[in-house]
Amino acid sequence: MHTLVCGSIAYDTIMVFRDHFKRHILPDKLHVLNVAFLVPDMRREFGGCAANIAYNLNMLGGHPLIMATVGDDFQPYAYRLEKLNLAKTYIRQINDTFTAQAFITTDLDDNQITAFHPGAMNFSHYNSVKEAADICLGIIAPDGREGMLAHAREFHECGIPYMFDPGQGLPMFSGDELVDFVEKADYIAVNDYEGQLLQERTQWSFNQLASQVKALIVTKGAHGSTIYADGHEIDIPCATPKAIVDPTGCGDAYRAGLLYGITHDMDWQSTGQLASLLGAIKIAHRGGQNHRFSREEIDQLYYEAFGSRIF
Repeated sequence: MHTLVCGSIAYDTIMVFRDHFKRHILPDKLHVLNVAFLVPDMRREFGGCAANIAYNLNMLGGHPLIMATVGDDFQPYAYRLEKLNLAKTYIRQINDTFTAQAFITTDLDDNQITAFHPGAMNFSHYNSVKEAADICLGIIAPDGREGMLAHAREFHECGIPYMFDPGQGLPMFSGDELVDFVEKADYIAVNDYEGQLLQERTQWSFNQLASQVKALIVTKGAHGSTIYADGHEIDIPCATPKAIVDPTGCGDAYRAGLLYGITHDMDWQSTGQLASLLGAIKIAHRGGQNHRFSREEIDQLYYEAFGSRIF
């Protein structure tokens, strides 16, 4: 049985401006802003929430299937997925579009200017959960608005439990739409900011949200995370990373740990700790998919962090 990961596949182009934006953006000239930044350092990363989650879940020994839409420029990513043994069965190419991509320019103060082009992601509703076979669990990660709505409805109609992970897509939905997501979902995963926004839009507290699902997971960065399940609040400590290099994709790594724990009937404390460890491993590497580990390495790192074995 597989975990169906619905969400984005994207290219991330990261550029470094070896100066400070504030020296080139004049406050009194914002109404006629016209600036150009020389960026001698540039790298291109493979990203997107669905691909990042599947990347981590695959290394854990899980069985992810990605459901996403991509553009005419997908071939380099397709080759990468083949090397990783990640199936492309439910990845649909949309003609005359680009794969979703972010263009990120960072200055020496770590300020960022980002432009995001959704491209083929806008057609995510062309994919149907009902086309997928042998699925025991799903996740709806940030994707095209219509696709997220359709996939939630289809998971519910098929009786497949799923995790609602709205991420940066949360502001696209009204309060009523978010209530509908929650009522159909079995699990919710948000960071603390998204959690606050979800409470405001649904008019439900964390405890009320948790009462609608099997578990509500709220991540809090360096302050760990809290899992609301079975009427309890389970505090998950933050595993100590070897280095803090790049937070991009840490939430996706964390969610892969959650999905693995759920499909393997692990208790919530162990599941949360595994998720926390994956986030700590990821943050020590640039990009969302440049960290590598084996199950044996994870087991040892888990033992060092939490004093017990996970596998």
